[in-house]
Amino acid sequence: MEFIRKNKKSILEILFLVLLVAFTFYALLKDQELEEIGRVMETADPGWLIAALALVIVFVCSESVIIHYMMTSLGKKTKLHQCIRYSFIGFFYSCITPSASGGQPAQIYYMGKDGLDVSVSTLVLMIVTITYKAVLVLVGFVVLLFMGPVILAYMGSSRYLLYLGMGLNVIAVTSMMILVFVPGWTKRILYYGLRFLEKLHLLKYKRARTRKLLLSMNKYREASVYFRTHKKVVFYVMLITIFQRFSLFFVTWLVYRSFGLAGTPLYLVVILQAVISVAVDMLPLPGGVGVSEGLFMTMFEPVFGEKLLPGMLLSRGISYYALLLISAAITFYAHLKLTRASLKKNRKIQKKM
Repeated sequence: MEFIRKNKKSILEILFLVLLVAFTFYALLKDQELEEIGRVMETADPGWLIAALALVIVFVCSESVIIHYMMTSLGKKTKLHQCIRYSFIGFFYSCITPSASGGQPAQIYYMGKDGLDVSVSTLVLMIVTITYKAVLVLVGFVVLLFMGPVILAYMGSSRYLLYLGMGLNVIAVTSMMILVFVPGWTKRILYYGLRFLEKLHLLKYKRARTRKLLLSMNKYREASVYFRTHKKVVFYVMLITIFQRFSLFFVTWLVYRSFGLAGTPLYLVVILQAVISVAVDMLPLPGGVGVSEGLFMTMFEPVFGEKLLPGMLLSRGISYYALLLISAAITFYAHLKLTRASLKKNRKIQKKM
């Protein structure tokens, strides 16, 4: 009962995700011959699927390399295996929370337990978030600029999701960049805006809220200094992030090849998958569940043909669901290890008393 009480929010988020997944696959499979789908999936070459799973692991570990690299640039000693653990924990909580909002707070928590300064961890993860979303926006703009008509033809009536996803990502990246590069100006606007809302009695005056706002703005000031003084590091982080993003986009092509399919060029399969990521990234659904599957079924129908549904099941199964299970296991192990360390520490304190 104590475990349930402490982890009530996470449990509810997991239950919501399970219900969402159940509803999604019920809608997809209710009129299908499951045995036939199973037989088609069995024809997939396991070598290609193993390569796809390896790429998914590379996707998560790429963030670990970024975290380790940035921590080193700030003079903080971290071990790569610790950073890999933080990345898997972040992925797990991102998958079970709307708009991937729970990933960073969980990472900061576990970093703090390992003795890393919270302000440094926050700064590093803020840069990671900005570059992660900036690369997605860049991909979206490049695709629309050079392949707009082709991609929109594949999307059909679902194209509004791409426009929505691009708009939300642009707003998010622009807001973060303004906070980072014009921190003083932004700080004044937010401070006086908060005071204005309090005078209108739309918000009750709370000193703690003002203090929290000012502290958060100081973090953006630190990020601004980092961007100006570590330009080379930020450039390399961008390159690693591009590699990270595309390592996940390539999974669908590997699944495509596992069925022995050919005819659609590699770049088009990868770009179609990238467009799905742009469209669902900022939606308030954990992991974009439901929408991602629906877009895949729409956009990849000309690509996979009769093997569309098995292709979607394998592609999403590897790139999201399998990774979710791996991340859940690593997160559970990390939580168990942390709990044991806490109990051990409490026993030592009790013995001294």
